[in-house]
Amino acid sequence: MRDLNERLRAAPIVPLIDESNADRSVATAKALDAGGLSVVEVVLRSEGALAGMQAICDAGDDLIVGAGTVLTIDQARQVHRAGAQFIVSPGLVDEIARYCLDEGLPFFPGTMTAGEVQRAYALGLREVKFFPASLAGGVPMLKAFGSVFREMRFMPTGGVSPANLTEFLALPHVLACGGSWLTPAEAIAAGDYDTVTALAQQAVELAQTVRG
Repeated sequence: MRDLNERLRAAPIVPLIDESNADRSVATAKALDAGGLSVVEVVLRSEGALAGMQAICDAGDDLIVGAGTVLTIDQARQVHRAGAQFIVSPGLVDEIARYCLDEGLPFFPGTMTAGEVQRAYALGLREVKFFPASLAGGVPMLKAFGSVFREMRFMPTGGVSPANLTEFLALPHVLACGGSWLTPAEAIAAGDYDTVTALAQQAVELAQTVRG
């Protein structure tokens, strides 16, 4: 977790890679890294996603690679064996949380209510995903959570964009923001990885205006 936190302090953005082709997954990860984002989340929304995540891990680049959209304990075990260095879920599942805590594997379960955040805290988690951020109350809701759950840090994802990135990152209890705007499907399908790198650079520059 220390290495992950250090990376996120330097560039507090986690881009989502949603790709079924392993070669395109690797090329996308490299393009993001070139733009200054070395922590990536590969979402398991297609049959080829796991192979793509493993290919990124095997490429030997200095990336921290996580698995997203992990729904079951079996998936959690599978992605861990495949090399995932952190796990992200759309919701909070106690069984996955306990597995990750036992394995020392960073876990970011999706939360959107005070009850879910409190449950995560009771389980021993101190970092959670706030999802879907724009629909769950956005910045005002996170401000309210921060005043109550003072040890918790949040990763808002869902509806985060260049237009509101700095608002989220201005909150001291926001660890990082996750987002798919950095990996546009049209550009990746066309092999336009320069666009991905440019979007990553833009995001890093925006983050630096708030975090330095």
